[in-house]
Amino acid sequence: MKTILYILLMFYGVNIVADGDISTSAKRQVTRGNVQIIEATENIRYVSQKFAKEYLFFYLNPENDKIQKDLYSSLDILSKNLRAISVVSKDQDTQDILEFLAYSKEEISNILGNKPTKDKALLMLDYSETLLEGADSIAKTYAYKFSNEEKMLVLSKNIKFLIERISKYYIALHLGYDIENNRDKMKQAILSLKDGFINFDNYFYPEKLQSTERLLSNLLISDIWIVDKNKEYFIPSLLLDSVSFFEDKMDILALYHSKNL
Repeated sequence: MKTILYILLMFYGVNIVADGDISTSAKRQVTRGNVQIIEATENIRYVSQKFAKEYLFFYLNPENDKIQKDLYSSLDILSKNLRAISVVSKDQDTQDILEFLAYSKEEISNILGNKPTKDKALLMLDYSETLLEGADSIAKTYAYKFSNEEKMLVLSKNIKFLIERISKYYIALHLGYDIENNRDKMKQAILSLKDGFINFDNYFYPEKLQSTERLLSNLLISDIWIVDKNKEYFIPSLLLDSVSFFEDKMDILALYHSKNL
């Protein structure tokens, strides 16, 4: 799936840049449209990992109606944010990437309409990485220098992305998918999560939010402990419940930073 994306991007003439670089088109003046697109790409990054995690769990629990509804909710979030970028962006490269991501979304929708299988679960892992790469490519085109509060807001979304990514690989490893490669990706996501959350530990929140930040810090410790014990215990329901609670609390800090923009 990754190879297919890169071939199509090259075919369409999309300027793929290295991590940390900004393409020429990104040097345009920052507008409200840039902000909207960056926010939408962050949402796509997050949901790309979330729906893959949900499908893997659904494969393990095919009679779970709630997780099936969650999958369709995640697909709706994906659709909404793809449309948001399409409406704002006039960049042809971006529109070409969106066209391919929309195709991927339709393929995902077709998968959801059938009984979950191990092969389809593997496809979901591939699609999650394709959507992630597409969102990252669009984000680079519209990158700009964030203010301090914008950095914290984007970081809050990235923290949620990382914890979903870790959960995805936690279940994938149990299913035996590309064990060493996925284990390395999970370890890297854990390191990025720990490094990223230091910013919240160091941020001076008002007293009413300090308890929320401390709670999140403790939740991270417990969630990472569950993941680290994956060779001894496999308790996805506990992890998924904890992740859902963590993200609800993370949204409280994100809302605070959003109001401070």
